Amino acid sequence: MTANAGSTRVLIKGGKVVNDDFTQEADVYIENGIIQQVGKELMIPGGAKVIDASGKLVLPGGIDTCVHLQQSFMNATIQDDFYSGTKAALMGGTTMVVSLVLPEQHCSLLDAYEKCRSLADAKCCSDYALHVGVTWWGPKVRNEMETLVREHGVNSFQMFMAYKDMMMLKDSELYQTLQTCKDIGAIARVHAENGGLVAEGAREALDLGISGPEGIEISRPEELESEATHRAITIANRAHCPIYLVNVSSMSAVDMISAAKMQGKVVHAETTVAHAVLNGMQYYHQDWAHAAAHVIAPPLRLDPNTPNYLMGLLGNDTLSVVASEHRPFSTKQRALGKEDFTKIPHGVAGVQDRMSVIWERGVVAGKMDENRFVAVTSSNAAKIYNLYPRKGRIIPGADADVVVWDPDATRTISLSTQVQGGDFNLYEGMRCHGVPLVTISRGRLVCENGAFMCAEGSGKFYPLRTFPDYLYKKMVQREKSQILKGVERDPYSGDVAKVANSMKKELGLGPIDGETPTKPPVRMHTGVRDLHESSFSLSGSQVDDHIPKRSSARILAPPGGRSSGIW
Repeated sequence: MTANAGSTRVLIKGGKVVNDDFTQEADVYIENGIIQQVGKELMIPGGAKVIDASGKLVLPGGIDTCVHLQQSFMNATIQDDFYSGTKAALMGGTTMVVSLVLPEQHCSLLDAYEKCRSLADAKCCSDYALHVGVTWWGPKVRNEMETLVREHGVNSFQMFMAYKDMMMLKDSELYQTLQTCKDIGAIARVHAENGGLVAEGAREALDLGISGPEGIEISRPEELESEATHRAITIANRAHCPIYLVNVSSMSAVDMISAAKMQGKVVHAETTVAHAVLNGMQYYHQDWAHAAAHVIAPPLRLDPNTPNYLMGLLGNDTLSVVASEHRPFSTKQRALGKEDFTKIPHGVAGVQDRMSVIWERGVVAGKMDENRFVAVTSSNAAKIYNLYPRKGRIIPGADADVVVWDPDATRTISLSTQVQGGDFNLYEGMRCHGVPLVTISRGRLVCENGAFMCAEGSGKFYPLRTFPDYLYKKMVQREKSQILKGVERDPYSGDVAKVANSMKKELGLGPIDGETPTKPPVRMHTGVRDLHESSFSLSGSQVDDHIPKRSSARILAPPGGRSSGIW
């Protein structure tokens, strides 16, 4: 299929159209890359390719809000480029990805963005957009954030409270970054872990001789995530900026998010497929390679109830989005940390399996219905990133990103059949209901019954608009109604006390008006004794020398009885 196949006419007939708020039996007619009609008994021109969707669901294409492609991280090169990564996404029913650009500390955000664009434009076969990481702070970063938003179609930035000495921002820097995001209408993505205590925990674990993958779980307990989550929400609230927390992994952190939502704070959160399906016992597997293949940050949690808890909260909208956090490495690359778990590159694969695994563990398990499935895999992401309703919804006028989904068909996930990179599959052997039979991207039939038909480089960059209503509408109105004002009162006209010369230095004051600076005054003794200048001494004659001294006496039976201890 050629890159200009967007003019293909397609009629999807006989299926049930599923949006995030309702399901209806309807046909879908696509032309020129756009959904033209949705309904029954449509009048369409001839020459359309007909896809029989009887007994099947017709879903909006998935949107994976965080993937890492064609870059290096922790001294290792990710195993997917923009072609293989987006191909795997399309094979799994995801028609758009948002990749994270991570500039090195003290390097230009714009340069990192331009480099990533040049790589992606040449290889992507699906629509894509870019987040940009803020890995350091200064006036140059602020200016480049404004430029990226104004001229380059970026509307989201990711900040890290972890990865000390690599990407971590201090609280004051995070506050200023969030203020900038608010001013320019960007989405503030925050990875919340207490980076300082993570570093200390890692050092302590290594000192105890714990060098294996279990160290990632030991050094990054969930209380460090929940503390940082609370701190991030507080900082965002003070900055009057909506916050979007990423990689939420623990019950205590998600409880913080739930409480903040109930208090009316503008908080959204994203978890990953791995955190919503697997638990941290994987780190204690006897096979080092198996344990190391699960190393991500924050780590999978030991409590076996955590995945079900997170999946349930995806179902009730406490968690808004599920991403793959796709960052695959090989066993050889992970072996960089065979003697030190802090050197194991953080990342797992998942862009191809995200939709099927969430259908199996979410819909089939009764944690969510088909409409909520569409919300957490597509529609909510479209709303948050200001793509809705062009994406994330099947209506006339929307982009023709459509998946024909068989809810009853099954497939068994296996490394041997995956397209995505890496030499380990977290869900190996999992039998999943829910299989994408046909994937259509911008009107192009790119995948049908397992056959891939899309040219490398045929995808396109999708510029994102700022100030999404889903995040900012409530915040803007709140600022209008809660403007801080000082109290209007008559000015004070009485006397003002003068500050004594001896107190100027202690209070950090300069000369009093009309007074010329002089050399520092000699310290005067006032009513408060200055013990540093006391004349008290234990040597020489003392005030009680005239009192006769009493001879010492041996006490044989002290009050409370004689002690028999070592003293």
